[in-house]
Amino acid sequence: MTLLNVGTPVGAYSNDAGRRRHGSQQSTFFIAEIMLEDENGLLENRMQRAKRRIMSVPLQFVFYFAVKPEKVWDGLVSPESNRIIFAGADFEADLRPGGSMRWIGPGGDGKPTALVNGEILRCEPPRLLEYTFQLGQSALKSRVTAELQPETEATKLTITHDQWDEADLAYAFCSDGWPRILSRLKTLLETGKTFRPH
Repeated sequence: MTLLNVGTPVGAYSNDAGRRRHGSQQSTFFIAEIMLEDENGLLENRMQRAKRRIMSVPLQFVFYFAVKPEKVWDGLVSPESNRIIFAGADFEADLRPGGSMRWIGPGGDGKPTALVNGEILRCEPPRLLEYTFQLGQSALKSRVTAELQPETEATKLTITHDQWDEADLAYAFCSDGWPRILSRLKTLLETGKTFRPH
């Protein structure tokens, strides 16, 4: 078993004079300690547990729009706004429980393909939309909940993306993608135009 200290000791100095002046106060604590026990595979198991913990944490984003809830709702579900904020992707949705929803765009071969597939779980306009989320041809599903709450001069939109499978590669994709998409939607609804995705 090997004990590996990672980090810089608090109060450490690179010269002898500094050590003499502050030696009595120098901390021996390090930022992190990692136990490595490769022979038993404990490190790998620990990493897997850490991955599961990360994947169990929902992605959540809160944005405030200076428009009414009805306009935010329309921005979420209309083909026109989705085509703009998703850089030309076509959006199809049957907005009732059990209905399907898809974002369709060019695949690797240039032919139209489903970029994201989903199934409506709950639809309560203009307050709540909940659906499953499958990236591309993946069989793994997660869940998206969009909650709209009116405020005095704005609408609060909370997106919660949860129920992740630890093998779902969409987690990293969505953690970066959601802020971009919501920022583009906010800009579009408040100004009538938006910015390029990248």
